[in-house]
Order: sequence, then C-alpha cells, then structure tokens
Amino acid sequence: MARLGPRQQAKRHQHDQQPFEPTEQSRQNGKSLPKLRVLWQYNRAVPALLSDVLQCLEDFAPLRFAEPWDNVGLLVEPLPLASAPNVERALLTIDLSDAVVAEARELGAELVIAYHPPIFSGLKRLRSSQPGERVVLACARLGISVFSPHTALDAAPDGVNAWLLDAFAAGLRAPCVSHPLDVRFGQGRSVALEAPLTLADAVARVKQHLGLSQVRVSAAPAHVQGATIRRIAVCAGAGGAVFEKLSGYDLYVTGEMRHHDVRERAASGASVILCEHTNTERGFLRVLAARLAAALPGVRFEVSSCDRDPLSIV
Repeated sequence: MARLGPRQQAKRHQHDQQPFEPTEQSRQNGKSLPKLRVLWQYNRAVPALLSDVLQCLEDFAPLRFAEPWDNVGLLVEPLPLASAPNVERALLTIDLSDAVVAEARELGAELVIAYHPPIFSGLKRLRSSQPGERVVLACARLGISVFSPHTALDAAPDGVNAWLLDAFAAGLRAPCVSHPLDVRFGQGRSVALEAPLTLADAVARVKQHLGLSQVRVSAAPAHVQGATIRRIAVCAGAGGAVFEKLSGYDLYVTGEMRHHDVRERAASGASVILCEHTNTERGFLRVLAARLAAALPGVRFEVSSCDRDPLSIV
C-alpha cells in the first residue's frame, strides 16, 4: 500500500471528522426496522419444537442413567414428533392427576413434565373409570404430550438428590451408589461434611430447605447425647432400597422408609429423618423450571399449583 503524504493525511483526517448525515431514504428505511429490544423480545418469544424440549431434558438428565425398573421418557405422544405442535407452555408436576390435567388444559400447555411416570406397569386397558388410566386418555385427547424423567433426574449430578443434599453445608459429595456408565451419576447422594453438625441442626436445616414445619426423626442414642454428624446420605422419595446397600453413615434422609428398615439403621448407630415421599422431590420442580426456561426462553414453564403430597400431618 502506498504511503500518504502529510497533505493527503490531513485531508483524510478532515474527512473522517465530518459528521455523517443520513439521506432521507435511509431514514425511512430505518423506521421500518424493529428496535433492538423488540427484536430481542421477539427472539425470546419463539416457541420451541417438542423435540428441542425433549433434547434439553435429555441434556439435564440423560435417560440412560434411569433405573432399569423405571419407565421414563415420552410416555404420551398424541402426534408424531415431526407433526407435534410447538411448545409454548409446559406444566411441571410430581404426579399427574385429574386436577393437574385440568390445570394444564387451562394453561394451554402442550407438554406436561410429570416426575413420576403416569404409566409405570404394563397397561392392558385404558378406561375413563380408572383414575390412573383416565389421565392418560385425557392428555391424549387434549393433544398434551407427557414426559417423565423420574430416576434419570434423581441420578443426575445436579438433579433431585443433589438438590436435597443442598440442605447441608459444604463437604465432599458423591453418589451413594455410582452408575457403572459414569461415576458422576448414581443412586442417592452423600456428603462428608467439612464441619460436623448436631442432629438438631441437621433437622432444622432439612425443615428449612424443604419448607416443612414437621418431620419424623429416629434419633440415635449417641446423637441424643450430643455426638455430631459428619457423613450423611440422602435419597429422594423412598430410600430404603438404596440405604440397605450402605454402611458407615451417621444420618440418612429420605421421604419414607419401612419400619424395620428404620430400626436397622437405628441399631447401627445412625439417625434417620423422614420427610414424606414427595416433600423430598417437589421443591426441585422450581429449580428444573428455571433451568429449562433459561435454556428455552420461548417456552413458559410453570410448576403445578394443585399438585401436592397426598398425606398431611394433623
């Protein structure tokens, strides 16, 4: 490139400093363009393909890590994926009930994400007279797809059990039973606390984290005497089958356990906190909804307002 002389450089500098005056035609063209914020909002409002929502769920909780006895994935598919309507609204629930189906219809949801699979064991009939079968029929009739992540979401490193373990402070965390495909995934979650705590502190933390006023506690004699807790195992839902594979923990936290399983833990010198089954799961729905909304901003993800634990303490 030829170098410019001093006079040419001065002229170019003077030209660069001249204010830019748009032509009338450019002004008119600019008026027809959407403002940047409007364009950004439009992009955010674009609904998602059902296949994209399912892929997002798969990214959060790969179905291959679900328990072999479980029934996870897309359970109700009113139309083939290629023909399915875009998802503008999705409803998250623990259990799919008549009330939840009515809520999904009122919301205009194209998808229900039901943590517990509404189709679990083999169905030989679909009858409107049976509640468990009626909700499946209703969703199919209304064109609402139903997806269940269940134990795949339990096993994920940032899934239900990891959230349940957030009731406690920092420490070394790991699955209680690692999955053979990837040690980051697995049944339950455990922590070796950096700073041990008392049973009373542990109970208070669990109640605060889950928003409960009461829990059931089996207190080990040593913990009643003031011994501290360092190793904790948690399992959302019913943790007895997972906990029976473990030993050496000071505290076990789950939703429900059989009477004799609790006694066995107590006999080993451990304490047990029982919170009722879905109380250890439902709070995570808000976390999942927020994650999905961040990944798919064009979809409105809502947590059911009528889904609740079937048991209450009176």
